[in-house]
Amino acid sequence: MPAARSAESGAHFAFTDRWGGVSAAPYEELNLGGAVGDDPAAVRANRGHAARSLGLDPARVVWMNQVHGRDVAVVDGPWGDTPEIPAVDAVVTARRGLALAVLTADCTPVLLADPVAGVVAAAHAGRPGLVAGVVPAAVEAMIALGAEVSRISAHTGPAVCGRCYEVPAPMRAEVAEAVPASWSETSWGTPAVDVTAGVHAQLDGLGVSDRHRSPFCTLESGDHFSYRRDRTTGRLAGYVWLD
Repeated sequence: MPAARSAESGAHFAFTDRWGGVSAAPYEELNLGGAVGDDPAAVRANRGHAARSLGLDPARVVWMNQVHGRDVAVVDGPWGDTPEIPAVDAVVTARRGLALAVLTADCTPVLLADPVAGVVAAAHAGRPGLVAGVVPAAVEAMIALGAEVSRISAHTGPAVCGRCYEVPAPMRAEVAEAVPASWSETSWGTPAVDVTAGVHAQLDGLGVSDRHRSPFCTLESGDHFSYRRDRTTGRLAGYVWLD
């Protein structure tokens, strides 16, 4: 079931776990990803259940076709009859009541809101997106709509942690060259990358000081989907919207 946090400002942030849906193994239960091999009817049912449990209209949730890049789409409504959802890794809106969603299963989901300007964003930050700068690109798009970094609240959701995200040493060096705070080491002493730490460092560098980080590592938690752990598995979702 989704866990939501709302502020008196009217900004809402929610991250799901894997429970409370209808998908069968290996996607059990609340798989919200439509491109992982699950029954499409089960995914639709799960998305409807998750949205309604948050008080949202499922038809008023904007999803992305995520490709590990830095492109951002500014939206003012659902995709509707669009033949193909654009390939982007961040969506931004100034439309209150419109929810933005991001799918993950180890990557870092990033939710951003400036309630005063009425602008929110959702971004998908995996290792390539971190290096490419998808989160700074999302913040830039928010600013273009009137947001101010001093007012932005940022929430990162469940993701593989820096103690578990093992990578080859050259890859760690490449990522750390772009985002030094991402340099990490596994709990067993091998090279690793901490994407969430890198995202928070980027946000800090932009002047976003109101930041919140989920305590859950997807690889370590049996309550969350993890691609690195299970390969064939479901997807979690993060939602952000304004009243």
